[in-house]
Amino acid sequence: MLRLTQIKLPLDYVEADIPAAILRRLARAAVRPEDILRYTVFRRGYDARKKSAITFVFTLDVELRDEAAVLQSLEAQQDTANIGPTPDTNYRFVAKAPANLASRPVIIGTGPCGLLAGLLLAQMGFRPILLERGKAVRERTKDTWGLWRQGELNPESNVQFGEGGAGTFSDGKLYTQIKDPHHYGRKVLTEFVAAGAPDEILYVSKPHIGTFRLVKMVEHIRATIHALGGEVRFNSRVEALDLDARQVRGVVLADGQRIATEHVLLAIGHSARDTFTHLHRQGVFIEAKPFSIGFRIEHPQALIDRVRFGPAAGNERLGAADYKLVHHCANGRAAYSFCMCPGGQVVAATSEPGQVVTNGMSQYSRAERNANAALVVEVTPADFPSADPLAGIEFQRHWEAQAFTAGGGRYAAPAQRVGDFLAGRPSTQLGAVDPSYQPGVHMTDLATCVPPYVVEALREAIRAFDREIPGFAMADALLTGVETRTSSPIRITRDASLQSLNTRGLYPAGEGAGYAGGILSAAVDGIRVAEAIALDMVKG
Repeated sequence: MLRLTQIKLPLDYVEADIPAAILRRLARAAVRPEDILRYTVFRRGYDARKKSAITFVFTLDVELRDEAAVLQSLEAQQDTANIGPTPDTNYRFVAKAPANLASRPVIIGTGPCGLLAGLLLAQMGFRPILLERGKAVRERTKDTWGLWRQGELNPESNVQFGEGGAGTFSDGKLYTQIKDPHHYGRKVLTEFVAAGAPDEILYVSKPHIGTFRLVKMVEHIRATIHALGGEVRFNSRVEALDLDARQVRGVVLADGQRIATEHVLLAIGHSARDTFTHLHRQGVFIEAKPFSIGFRIEHPQALIDRVRFGPAAGNERLGAADYKLVHHCANGRAAYSFCMCPGGQVVAATSEPGQVVTNGMSQYSRAERNANAALVVEVTPADFPSADPLAGIEFQRHWEAQAFTAGGGRYAAPAQRVGDFLAGRPSTQLGAVDPSYQPGVHMTDLATCVPPYVVEALREAIRAFDREIPGFAMADALLTGVETRTSSPIRITRDASLQSLNTRGLYPAGEGAGYAGGILSAAVDGIRVAEAIALDMVKG
């Protein structure tokens, strides 16, 4: 097959326009309609730089009757720009479990990293045991709603902890900027489609799923793992590693149970603070790493649509518009938008009592009235209260507790109108933008909820972003605090074998270990580490 890129069609294209576009692109090779045996859409994005003429941009994989002759003709005419062989993106397993498997790998955590690692190991016959401190996804959803609707937090079952991981309560974005030469991302998307995701995630440029669909997919993946001989155990918090001369021999659960294994894949997510502490006390090498903090900002989705799409705003094929913004501030900090959720809502995402944490999520339809995104500023270990590897956690806790107090001490979130934030005065009432955060907001001064240098950077950045998106600094846009868990505050450093630097048999993976950021990159890292475990178990 040949891959054709940069094939442009209007917003109102119909299916018959695609083969016609293929013929136009290959006209110099005298390709006829009957020469096109089949085609598939590998990628579909859009180009909105010219708002009066927004176009869809396709990457197509085309099978022709005589591809060699077509390529030879185009090469002779020096007409091969945006045309080449279709790469092989099929996944191939690296190993198969031996019949006399001595032990089973253990995976700690059932977020996208742990689930995909577990699925892959199960598909290769290694019968993994997945340990999840929280509950199954539907029970966990009820507990999460308990915080959102009644202000009741379950520290073991919430947005951060439970089957599916933090990504379950998000926009369900399935794109990433990581390098992926082995096409692991394609494997992830293919498994998600098999689990019930819409086929379009295989080809749209910015695929997303939404929370409700993620719940069903997670259950399907779990059922597949079980059917292949693996296990998923809930309410199973790991308290310690069983170590022998820095070699893993098993894991110890909170109830005292010991599970023997020499291969532990650690996929605990970025908020497993108590587990980070246990690992540090056992001597596992951990280092502090940068992350970012700030607020959520909400605008009317219609405003973002008009600015991004112009006359095409509201077009069903385009859907709700998003944005991605970066500004380098005068104080040396970088401020940027993060985890933008078109047509979504701001959600309560704390996992510890007495703290307020925000995040954003959307359903598949992205049909809610507000657009929201995190506006955050990077902080580094030099900003933390000490040189301790876990100092970033204490930094997070401090500002989350400040937000809890500023919100009135009942899990309401502190909020402020953008006009008041820029003017340096507290807000006393809402404006035209209604908050989506549950269990509610308390109007105040957000300057007490983040360090002064973050306030300074965000005030400058919001004004700069208004030049890119007119109306971004509208007085009634709403800021809600605080966003502190953009990524893990630590890295559990690993070597070339993907094991911990000083603990053999421990394979740190995903967001919590500092090696991913988002559903897709975490799942890809889970596959990489699962392959490393499989190869080591076969070798051993």
